[in-house]
Amino acid sequence: MKKLRPIDIAKKLNISTSSIRSYEERGIVPKSERSSTGYRIFTEEHFAYFECIVAMSPGFGMEITSAVLKKLQRKELDAALWIINKAQVANYEDKIIIEQVNNYLEKLTHENSMTTGEVSLKTNIPPSTLRYWEKEGFITSKRGELNNYRLFDTFQHIKILLMKITQNAVYSYEVIQIKKEIKELNQYDLKEVRKVIHDIQNHIDKRNQKQLKGIFYLYKLSKKLNLH
Repeated sequence: MKKLRPIDIAKKLNISTSSIRSYEERGIVPKSERSSTGYRIFTEEHFAYFECIVAMSPGFGMEITSAVLKKLQRKELDAALWIINKAQVANYEDKIIIEQVNNYLEKLTHENSMTTGEVSLKTNIPPSTLRYWEKEGFITSKRGELNNYRLFDTFQHIKILLMKITQNAVYSYEVIQIKKEIKELNQYDLKEVRKVIHDIQNHIDKRNQKQLKGIFYLYKLSKKLNLH
């Protein structure tokens, strides 16, 4: 079997040798052999693991990628595939949320206030997260005249749903910019609201495509490991 040095893999995949060491130390790839002088020596099987990490992480993130590849090392292909399936379901659910947002946008002129508990129940977002987002300025509530409860109108409900989508996103500069756009949204600027919705839809579509690439390299790795 062909032997590869860390520098060989780094050049082929355009990653650093320190990343290669980190992936091994974190158990994402199998342990390498050592030369008589102590240098790491990798095989083509290791290369398939590294290739898979590079392909999967943009669409799934390192946490999911790590969990999947650790399952493969234990020959647990089905368990790995169910992790992937769950991530793809989350992506599809974000697409459904965008459709809900567009529906709410048509009702933006209607007054419809909800308490923190009601919003939490409707969006499946914990009240603590809603309070945190309000503290950070992403959403704003009004206080009820009778009981001083926090109340969120339809526009804030839209912003909450858009923030929910960012929870599934892989951390990146693009996601930071999207959150900034959500924070600065003005309900009277419908053109900007629609632009942000469009940007998020594009982000979901691109994530879907990146996940497809990641799955392709996962298939290649599983085939190399004779798991199917």
